[in-house]
Amino acid sequence: MSKHDLVIRGGTLVDGTGEAPRTGDVAIDGDRIAAVGEGVGEGAREIDADGLLVTPGWVDIHAHYDAQATWDPMLSPSSEHGVTTVVVGNCGVGFAPVKEHMHDELIDLMEAVEDIPGSAMHEGIQWEWETFPEFMDALERREHAIDYGVQVPHCALRAYVMAERGIDNEAATADDIAQMQEIVREALRAGALGFSTSRTEMHNTKEGVPVPGTFAERDELFGIGEALNAENAGVFQMSLTHRDVPKEMGWMTDLARETGRMVTFNLQQIDENPELYKEGLKGLDEARAQGITNLRGQFSGRPVGVLMGWETSIHPFWGHPEYVKWMKLPIDERLKKLREPEVKARLLESDELRTDSLPANAPIPEPMLKFLAASTYKMYPMGGGHDYEPAPEQSVKGLMEATGKSASEIVYDALMDQEGKGLIYFPLFGYATERFDAIEETMLHPQTGLSLADGGAHCGAICDAGTPTFMLMHWARDRSRGAKMPLEFVVRRQTMDTAHQYGLMDRGVLAPGLRADVNVIDYDRLGLTAPEMRHDFPASGRRLYQGATGYRATICAGQPIFENGEATGALPGHLIRGAQKG
Repeated sequence: MSKHDLVIRGGTLVDGTGEAPRTGDVAIDGDRIAAVGEGVGEGAREIDADGLLVTPGWVDIHAHYDAQATWDPMLSPSSEHGVTTVVVGNCGVGFAPVKEHMHDELIDLMEAVEDIPGSAMHEGIQWEWETFPEFMDALERREHAIDYGVQVPHCALRAYVMAERGIDNEAATADDIAQMQEIVREALRAGALGFSTSRTEMHNTKEGVPVPGTFAERDELFGIGEALNAENAGVFQMSLTHRDVPKEMGWMTDLARETGRMVTFNLQQIDENPELYKEGLKGLDEARAQGITNLRGQFSGRPVGVLMGWETSIHPFWGHPEYVKWMKLPIDERLKKLREPEVKARLLESDELRTDSLPANAPIPEPMLKFLAASTYKMYPMGGGHDYEPAPEQSVKGLMEATGKSASEIVYDALMDQEGKGLIYFPLFGYATERFDAIEETMLHPQTGLSLADGGAHCGAICDAGTPTFMLMHWARDRSRGAKMPLEFVVRRQTMDTAHQYGLMDRGVLAPGLRADVNVIDYDRLGLTAPEMRHDFPASGRRLYQGATGYRATICAGQPIFENGEATGALPGHLIRGAQKG
């Protein structure tokens, strides 16, 4: 009898279906699972998984590797966290279709919305396309470690069809809509996984203007939705202003009903109205009662976490007149200056954190900076760790009450920790009650999906691409400030559930005939490294990075791409073209 290419022997199988863990083997031939269970036969190579978890590879449906995919074969850091499939082109931003004179505009949009260094994109992207199918072909010519699917971004689509009228958010004409429909249909026929748009007040250009499509009217949105319906393909993904979710539910429900396609949107708790997310859940219940199960809220597995340090996009001293003097110095020189006793004294002269000298080119609007600077109850010094569900007494406010120190002194010391690389965690969404209760309730709802890890994006402020690792270690193993979740539930949420949401029926489950995308995990050692700033993008562009421990092997399409935390050099990933049959 011939041997299988690879056998993973004697592991604890958590197969992605939500069924209880069981002991067994996984046999792999080529890029497919050949057998699961006992007596699967021998392998030309075998991995001893005794005492280890064996799961499907994670399927991350909300990433922004659109630019990075053109220069980084690993799609780091997602691949280092056991992710074997990502979906990019979210939130309406991307790089196709595009006319040559619009290259810079699309880079500027991506930099403004997703905080990806513009210099890195200018140097790293080799423009080889105009149409969306040509963009897909260009990506496909490059080798990658993991699979990826793409979506048509509304910003680029509007700019391509309507030029300055589209960028200026003018209403689309019937002819504009017809052209957009045909471009989306062409992209879907080429294998695009969907269409994305942004309707949130948080997504603005460098000039502070809402991005193209923010105010798109019903005829435009439904016209594009009709393209998905006509091709019987694709997901309609959108980012909404959180407070507007309840009033947007009506037309989104109609869109889901009329197109028959998956319609998905962000659903998170916000500080200004901590109970508002429940209205979104209620809207999903009402849609479900009407038989509309293709409307889905997207939740994040941990709060969207702004990280604040001397090198990040924002921190509480950003608007302090003393800091503004030195902010443009290289980081080593800046830290040397910030350590000088007289400079430190001026930074700490006020008990409160100041925002009165906010630079004109601040990376976030002044109201947001003032909110960040004032919300000491939401600032949590990280030290060398990464506690994402910290108790109130761990906050700057809690430390002020315990020590009698000022906010500015505690923040300064926190940023100077780790030789000036210290970080403060600021949970922006999902932590209004200082607990994970809202995330837990949303996660348990039948019409929600895990999303919003944002791999490849928010390089100077957010580092949530490690969410798949966090899901297992926190929700299933370590949580102490609330209920834990069954391991099999947590695995299903980021394998079968996320795969099926995008029509990828060939992965997300350990079963014969399906994709051989597999993780072998030392569950006791599974963990996250402390976030750090790296400068490894083109043009020495910066990005926040967080690694993982405990992955014995990550296998994509039957080939180990990581073993014991080290890349093997294998690059079996490919562009996913359209929905996949199981």
